[in-house]
Amino acid sequence: MMKKFPPIEKILEAYTAIADNHVKLENDQALVTSSNETKTYTVTFHDNASYWQGYLGYPGIVVLMLQGKLPYDKELAQQFAGVDWNKINQEYKRNYAQAADAVMTAKGIGKKKAETELHHVYDTLKQLPINVKRGSLRPPKAN
Repeated sequence: MMKKFPPIEKILEAYTAIADNHVKLENDQALVTSSNETKTYTVTFHDNASYWQGYLGYPGIVVLMLQGKLPYDKELAQQFAGVDWNKINQEYKRNYAQAADAVMTAKGIGKKKAETELHHVYDTLKQLPINVKRGSLRPPKAN
């Protein structure tokens, strides 16, 4: 299991990537474009296991969702379409909870339902057999 988890609000960034079709799955990798379309992240994975450089951010979360390893609410994801998370996160000085709250308020998204869904996804994420070591996310080695 991972020892360090991403901020729970990164799940909402994954929802935006799905809703805005910012993910292109290929053979053993995915290309994920940022919400403001200025960056592209490459997420590689092999044999149903995943490997990312750095910590598990929204690009890794979105790939796990599209692979069916993490649940996601398609209807709720659509409500986060068009959010420029880079801009919002800068505005709120990387306070992801405040940024998420501001987006939900501005879009009229039910916070209770969204928070329930976030916790459902996050709890599932915590159960996945993924280890983070020295800046890399790798599946555990087979015994």
